[in-house]
Amino acid sequence: MTLVVINPNSSDIVTRGIEAALAPFAEFGPPIRCLTLAEGPAAIESQAEADLTIAPMLALAASQEDATGFVIACFGDPGLHALRDRVAVPVVGIQEAAVLTALSLGQRFGVISILAASVPRHLRAFGAMGVMDRLAGDRPIGRGVADLAEAAATSAAMIDTGRLLRDADGADVLVMGCAGMAGYRAEIEAATGLPVVEPCQAAAGLALSQIGLGYRRKERPA
Repeated sequence: MTLVVINPNSSDIVTRGIEAALAPFAEFGPPIRCLTLAEGPAAIESQAEADLTIAPMLALAASQEDATGFVIACFGDPGLHALRDRVAVPVVGIQEAAVLTALSLGQRFGVISILAASVPRHLRAFGAMGVMDRLAGDRPIGRGVADLAEAAATSAAMIDTGRLLRDADGADVLVMGCAGMAGYRAEIEAATGLPVVEPCQAAAGLALSQIGLGYRRKERPA
């Protein structure tokens, strides 16, 4: 039985970064398999791009016969509820899991996003979750998914943004708002002095706990 982590964009570089972030879970529970959605866009930076991944992602999930749980590794959780409708095993979105984790680590969370266009869809999700009163701010670094691999520039932008969220907005915990940021957690924590939630780690941890405790949703009639 396997926890299947699906990267809904077509970037293998992002998927490899997710695998590296999840390496600490190797000794716990079932094995973790990270998959790239070949039909997905190279980057998911808008609501439209996110929505277009849902149908092929559901098809990919349906082919994973040994899956004992799923993680949707895109901040925005495209297809989260659709996949929950299809399977009884745990299905966790990295955005939802990151926010839930942040709420347990501090009073007000700040989100380090990629582009300004990403912020409105984040805010819609936070509103649906009912956590807007705990949101300190959501600030973009002005770098797309492909740019995140440029380590020095990305790290500097994330540190600057994290400090703004801390000092100007009052955040006492930070959330990285993209799966492509997975490799920068330690640097941001060291520079800001705040706990930093890497969303893929948060989601995998939640999924593994649900799997270990035997949680399943009620099967829906066909």
